[in-house]
Amino acid sequence: MSKETVVTVIGNVVNPPERKRTASGPVTNFRVASTAQRFSPETQAWVDKKTLYLDVECWNELSGNVSHSISKGDPVIVVGEMFTDEWETDQGRRSKVKLRAATVGPDLTRGISDFRRTSRTTSETVPAPEEPAGAGGEESLASGDYTDGSAPLYEVDSDDRVPEPALH
Repeated sequence: MSKETVVTVIGNVVNPPERKRTASGPVTNFRVASTAQRFSPETQAWVDKKTLYLDVECWNELSGNVSHSISKGDPVIVVGEMFTDEWETDQGRRSKVKLRAATVGPDLTRGISDFRRTSRTTSETVPAPEEPAGAGGEESLASGDYTDGSAPLYEVDSDDRVPEPALH
């Protein structure tokens, strides 16, 4: 049995996702804000509780998909493993709780989405970025990692306006 702390967070993207290349592979980072609510019997209305802010990291294929699909302000659902990132500074030991995403998607209770599958590329076909390495050995990634022209999940027949499901 796995011992990771897996959670689902529903919230809004707080900042534009930032994609970088590290020695461990491409990573996209963004921050999500989730505000729980409770029903107040006194006012007979929903009341906001305190907002939870989490840093989210997305690795490898998910990194590219998130950087091309998610924007600041988007309502999202993030499923992943929570962990504590720790480091040393001149002021002493620091730590921050983070969420390493396994899945990120739009919250379709708040809007619609136009999902397209990406074409898989291998690392041999992806050109290396020409920009110099940034701080910490990280590089910004160009948006050319994925091929354009992704096909839709289904085609709509002109005689039948009900699409077939994408997965059988």
